[in-house]
Amino acid sequence: MSVAALAWILSPKWRTARARWRAARKDRGGRAVLIGFVGLVFWIAVFGVLFRVLRYFRGIEEIGPLLAGKLLAIVLLSFLALLLLSNVITALSSFFLAQDLDLLCSSPVDWLHLYVAKLGETIVHSSWMVALMAVPILTAYGVVYGGGWLFGPYAVFVFLPLLIIPGAIGSAITLVLVNVFPARRTRDLLSIITIAAAAGLVLLFRIIRPEQLVRPEGFQSLLDFITLLRTPTSPLLPSEWASNGFMGFLVGPFDLLPLALLWSTAGAFVVVGALLHRAMYAIGFTKAQEGAERYIRGTIWRVLLDPIFKPLAVAKREFLIKDLKLFFRDTTQWSQLILLGVLVVIYLFNIRALPLFRGEEVPAFLISVISFLNLGLAGFVLASIAARFIFPSISLEGRQMWLLRSSPLDLRALIWSKYWIGTIPLLVLALIITIFTNVILHASPFMMALSIVTIILLTLAISALALAFGALYPQFETENAAQIPTSFGGLIFMMTTIALVAIVVVLEAIPVSGYVSATFRGEDVAVTARMIASLVGVVILCVSATVIPLKLGLRRMEEFEF
Repeated sequence: MSVAALAWILSPKWRTARARWRAARKDRGGRAVLIGFVGLVFWIAVFGVLFRVLRYFRGIEEIGPLLAGKLLAIVLLSFLALLLLSNVITALSSFFLAQDLDLLCSSPVDWLHLYVAKLGETIVHSSWMVALMAVPILTAYGVVYGGGWLFGPYAVFVFLPLLIIPGAIGSAITLVLVNVFPARRTRDLLSIITIAAAAGLVLLFRIIRPEQLVRPEGFQSLLDFITLLRTPTSPLLPSEWASNGFMGFLVGPFDLLPLALLWSTAGAFVVVGALLHRAMYAIGFTKAQEGAERYIRGTIWRVLLDPIFKPLAVAKREFLIKDLKLFFRDTTQWSQLILLGVLVVIYLFNIRALPLFRGEEVPAFLISVISFLNLGLAGFVLASIAARFIFPSISLEGRQMWLLRSSPLDLRALIWSKYWIGTIPLLVLALIITIFTNVILHASPFMMALSIVTIILLTLAISALALAFGALYPQFETENAAQIPTSFGGLIFMMTTIALVAIVVVLEAIPVSGYVSATFRGEDVAVTARMIASLVGVVILCVSATVIPLKLGLRRMEEFEF
């Protein structure tokens, strides 16, 4: 295998990235500083929290290193599951849908060079966020347990196979599925991926068995607890080998077996993936170019949607129907609803698993505090969902935006349809999360009403912010919708949304603290001017965060040039 040939295959990607950097060099400095500052703050926060936890573990004799190793194994297992899902989806674009494949597959490029180049591209695109997340985590372990300067290169040596193994497996899975489901293109493929991801999340949650660590009454003696900690969480998975390799270097005894297992497994999967690529890629790539079966038919959609949208103006109705059709035709969009449903179930299950109602009476003020904190957490969940589904909606128009922009159609109808087509499902999801969690927590009527009103206002504002930032920072040339939320505009949107949720929580802490204090003392709640002012401030803030961004987004869309 020639390094020069690999460099030749990858050179267009590098030149494209360099050209984009030069085109945006005027404002790249400010963006780089902002992104670097946000990343540094995030790293410091993760490092600080884990540093305190690990320092506490280190002070516990005998079981402290076991707890630290168990925590690291769980984190690495989560990374491994995320990487596997991410690589399967990314490999679909890298190996079968990338724009440079027509030229590469018709040129005299060796199959092994093509496989290694696309495998490396897949690993980089799908793993960079996990790799950055691992930096503060492994740094905290190295600092607390005195890993020294050698721990840095050693950590890279151990962590690299954890990126290669899911990349090779994900690419092989995608290759096999594309050969099995040729005519329907990616529709059935991604359906299977999301269902497998849902099953994988449930399986991961069951493998970890976190409830055993928070229920000491389930252990008959300390020996049983220590035995559980010493038992590998998943002895046949690379995450367990990496955890043993890290802890063996930090606390001893050092063992070369985990390193041998990691690198031999990575090499074996790469070889198997290369053999599959040689045998199946040409047929799979040919079949992947076939047209998809039409599932979205105009007659069916008219029968279903015309009665609902009949009262609307013609332009608004047609825009709504168009966006719905595009959403359900794009399997990378609608297939994620399955995974989203599983995440919501896990979220509600975690609330249900809180040790609040185990036979003892829980004070009402504690329930109110937890319900209020859950409101902020629900806001963060809605922000991430909006970043994935609403923020890319303008960019997904692609070159078709030129037709809409040059036509006599009113852009207000376009932005109005995109806003409500994303806001209504998000609002339904927000109400489900809020109402069910408050019912599970046995929240008081005051907290229930406050949570519902607040989550409605936040949902309207978050959707408007997502749509506005999507118009301010469009990515019409993107090949993968999943990469749009990770752009600079997506980062700014998440920062703004988190700030909005934080300000709302701080403002509402005033009436909630008064209610909690009165409940704790057993007194009637006294409504003060300060409480009313804070609630009015929340309403004004959320309404402003809804109206102003929509106007800015509309103005930006009117300035689009193609």
